[in-house]
Amino acid sequence: MTPPKPKARPDRVSLWRYMKLFRQDLLSAQPARLYRAWMAEFRTPFFRSFLVNQPALVETVLKDRPDDFPKSGRISEGLRPLLGDSVFLTNGETWKRQRRIIDPAFEGGRLKDTFPAMRAAAEAAVDRLRRHDGDVVEIEAQTSHAAADVIFRTLFSIPIEHEIAAQVFDRFRAYQREQPILNLGAFVPLPRWMPRFHSRRTRTTAAEIRGLITRLTADRMAEIEAGTAPDDLATKIMTTADPLTGVKFDTEEMVDQVAIFFLAGHETSASALAWTLYLMALYPEWQERLAQEAQALDDLGFSVMSKLRLSRDVFREALRLYPPVPMMVREASCPERFRDRDVPKGAQIVLSPWHLHRHERLWERPDAFDPTRWQTENGRKCGREAYLPFSAGPRVCTGAGFAMVEGPLILSMLLRYFRFERVQGRDPVPVAHLTVRAADGIWLRVLER
Repeated sequence: MTPPKPKARPDRVSLWRYMKLFRQDLLSAQPARLYRAWMAEFRTPFFRSFLVNQPALVETVLKDRPDDFPKSGRISEGLRPLLGDSVFLTNGETWKRQRRIIDPAFEGGRLKDTFPAMRAAAEAAVDRLRRHDGDVVEIEAQTSHAAADVIFRTLFSIPIEHEIAAQVFDRFRAYQREQPILNLGAFVPLPRWMPRFHSRRTRTTAAEIRGLITRLTADRMAEIEAGTAPDDLATKIMTTADPLTGVKFDTEEMVDQVAIFFLAGHETSASALAWTLYLMALYPEWQERLAQEAQALDDLGFSVMSKLRLSRDVFREALRLYPPVPMMVREASCPERFRDRDVPKGAQIVLSPWHLHRHERLWERPDAFDPTRWQTENGRKCGREAYLPFSAGPRVCTGAGFAMVEGPLILSMLLRYFRFERVQGRDPVPVAHLTVRAADGIWLRVLER
């Protein structure tokens, strides 16, 4: 069975119909031809956008000339209430300063330091699932819980059961359900003084989340000043000064960054893990291979990750088929010429991992689940040129290495103790909200081994 993907829309629809589809789910709003196109142009009365799939053009935008293609302010409109001026939304010198402070916390050596907290979160996820032996479970809720637990344990040295952590998790689930990926500002060029049309509920929930994060951040600042702070990611980031200016994050700036760590580190990991477990239910022979490999977890140390090779390849394949962030938008800061087409200044440049990862002119059997592809010549070539689960270039996700430890670790831990079975008639349909999720959840039967 081929893993599910959304049905594409007809090639031609009205602008009004396209905008409506786009707000509901940007994946099914796109025509099937994008899985073969090197580039496609879309026009609205307000702006022009170009979807770019050709690897050379993707490299130009993300790697060769990233300063000429900053993040689009249109997309950030929908996320601003929660993320403020986080590293995910900023551009230019502000973004570079933020990355100089944040990046050292996620260097290779720090991954080893965070591993015990990741493992503790994985073990806690196993304990929670034991209560559901034999049940049909909505697995996205379980992976969301596990991913949030990882974030709080590694960032603030507290488990998800901590009072404030539990409240953040609860409010964030509400925010994810309420917030469309785009609001009106993505379609209409609004002046800065005009209201951004966020719903009252969205604004209220975002304010509640930021208030809770502010409490955690202020408490940590006090612990740092008192010399009692634990040596975790929050402490590392809050005590790191910009090497060029000597300035550190203040509390407000740190709240912005923690918000994106939670969004990027929790929401995306939860999505990726849920789809991976669904694929394991769809392909039980792979599930059993990973369960066998997971016996290596008798080794409690970080070195066990080198023994989870199959788990890593399966997780990479799940990220290919269901990239948590399906599209990224940049803006042309000056006129360009792409594939003999004029790209005007201000045009939106859409980079779509969803389409690039399934591109029919690049990948062998692009819609098939095949973890062995990563050992083939085609897989290795596409892995270098057409695989963007964490973006690429200077703006590559700073937590990419973190995610590639967390995902295979939790996957292996769960498969060591449980079997996951597909529920007939309840196969998930992917849709894009904040990340690629299932329209009605991912329902699997959980059986303890």
